[in-house]
Amino acid sequence: MRHASLSLLMIAMTGLAVPALAKAPEKPFVVVNEAVGVPVFPNDITDRPCDVVGEVKAGVRKATIFSNEASQKKIYNELWERAVKLGADAVINAKYGESHVTAFSWGSTTATGTAVKFKAVANAATTPAAGEAAPAK
Repeated sequence: MRHASLSLLMIAMTGLAVPALAKAPEKPFVVVNEAVGVPVFPNDITDRPCDVVGEVKAGVRKATIFSNEASQKKIYNELWERAVKLGADAVINAKYGESHVTAFSWGSTTATGTAVKFKAVANAATTPAAGEAAPAK
């Protein structure tokens, strides 16, 4: 009985010693692909200026031969996770192919895309240029 009480006490103390994992506050998306819930797009974004941060590549594998194929949402989430590490606001030109069998999985899908960071757009009509006076009201 004493041994069981001591074991329970040790388990309880171990749980108290481990710090709680704090979840970082989620950053709101600048733009979002409503179909998948993340800012990953199969085409280019032409309505706002942006800089290319880098190319992103992700692979999604099936666990077993009986597992379902990776969905577009899962593939785009993998691309987005890698783009966030580069500091990107979105992924454009996302592409992925058919699943294929590899030495390490029953079905692997590879996806690629271009991570971009949007430029800040100043409103030129209301902001005076350097050295100019503000318009009179």
